[in-house]
Amino acid sequence: MAGETIVRFDKVSFEFGVNKPILDEVSFSIRRGAKLTLMGQNGAGKSTIFGLISGINKPENGIINIVNNVSIASAKQVIPRPDLELTVREFFEKCFKDKVYDIDPKIDEILEVVNLKGHEKVHDRIIKTFSGGQQARLLLASALIQNPDLLLLDEPTNNLDKAGIAHLTKFLVDYKKTVLVISHDAEFLNAFTEGVLYLDVYTKKIEQYVGNYFNVVKDITARVEKENMKNAQLEKEIQAKKDQANVFAHKGGRLRLVARRMREKAEELEEDIVEVRKEDRTIRPFTIPAQPDLIGEILSISEFTTMKNGKIVKHKAKISLNKNKHLLLQGPNGIGKSTLLESLASGHAKGEIIKEGTRIGYYRQDFSTLNFDDTVYQSLASAMLDGGEKLDEERMRSIAAGFLITGEFIRTKIGSLSEGQKGLVAFARLVLQKPGLLILDEPTNHINFRHLPIIAEALDKYTGTMILVSHVPEFVSQIRIDEVLDLEK
Repeated sequence: MAGETIVRFDKVSFEFGVNKPILDEVSFSIRRGAKLTLMGQNGAGKSTIFGLISGINKPENGIINIVNNVSIASAKQVIPRPDLELTVREFFEKCFKDKVYDIDPKIDEILEVVNLKGHEKVHDRIIKTFSGGQQARLLLASALIQNPDLLLLDEPTNNLDKAGIAHLTKFLVDYKKTVLVISHDAEFLNAFTEGVLYLDVYTKKIEQYVGNYFNVVKDITARVEKENMKNAQLEKEIQAKKDQANVFAHKGGRLRLVARRMREKAEELEEDIVEVRKEDRTIRPFTIPAQPDLIGEILSISEFTTMKNGKIVKHKAKISLNKNKHLLLQGPNGIGKSTLLESLASGHAKGEIIKEGTRIGYYRQDFSTLNFDDTVYQSLASAMLDGGEKLDEERMRSIAAGFLITGEFIRTKIGSLSEGQKGLVAFARLVLQKPGLLILDEPTNHINFRHLPIIAEALDKYTGTMILVSHVPEFVSQIRIDEVLDLEK
């Protein structure tokens, strides 16, 4: 039945580890056929809600009602590490409880939907041989192939190029069933969603809004501003009452009684102060210092390879980058951008020469340059030593705080952080490393949209040598680019 409620949260609370409340008596419902966005700050607990809906997480309190026989499939943000060793066929077979006979035509059909249908037969190819962008499409396809009643998508546009996003948008517009999406891509969300579940990181509650994405974001912002103004007014009145009470209290006699009434009035007003959502905090403006002692040519590329229709193609090039030069690397998913970046970062690629003694700062889209067993503290401390500094805990903590890395966050293992938090740790490391060559592979993935202009400004002002891959034109337009290498052309 269209319009019936298929998921209902009734006063659901959830804690992550000890004393880390994520949800506090949350109530909301999802109707059949609805297409909704799940919004909230990095680390607020959006992925936790997906886990509760799909049964991976269990609530501490409250009830989650899911209508009988509603099938649920979710596309995670990253492929689990053990799955990288599977073939494409094995990866898709894992999506079904029961064995599916003759699954290959189904796989072909769904790869068409996510725009990953090459000229080769991919069924026996190992997952890890695909590029980051292609892996993102496989993740998406693994949810879509199940044709679920409720489709949960966590950052589905990360790593997708323009054609990939267009394909996915069309699929979701035409999809007849229910969809809940976490994404920071406003244009994409506005194309198909009709409401927002807003998870407030401070009150730990969900508010439900109806309307297209842009209108809802406007509503939320307006409400916060109104509440902030109301609170500012109340705080003024409270202070005035307290000041008056102090004056009267010193005069003694009957005026003491007046003073007491004033204090009581101030207390009543304090109760009226609205629990305002502190506007999602953004990271502080920052600078990535460039390695100071480098001059002349830092990097030259004389040849590189690309992948075309499953075949390796060699190309000649004449690219020379000095200090303070920024190169944008372009091309569709799967052409070999990340492969080229990897070989540059390893420093021993054919056809590329990197000046000896150059420190390389490498931001990888899958965060595999981070050691997931390290705590954030250990990770930042090692970056500081790499950058040629002695360990200065005060300075390290101050830089970390600029990236919202505070409190128990700094003692947490990297592996337990949300993808967005891993991204912020990776940027904090770059600041401490002071690289001479900065290599960035999709640095906007998983990052809260409020932080992106600040990151763009830091990259724009970076005075070392930089190579950037990004599929987000709005982000790239804010950064100085001196040369473009388009692998397709």
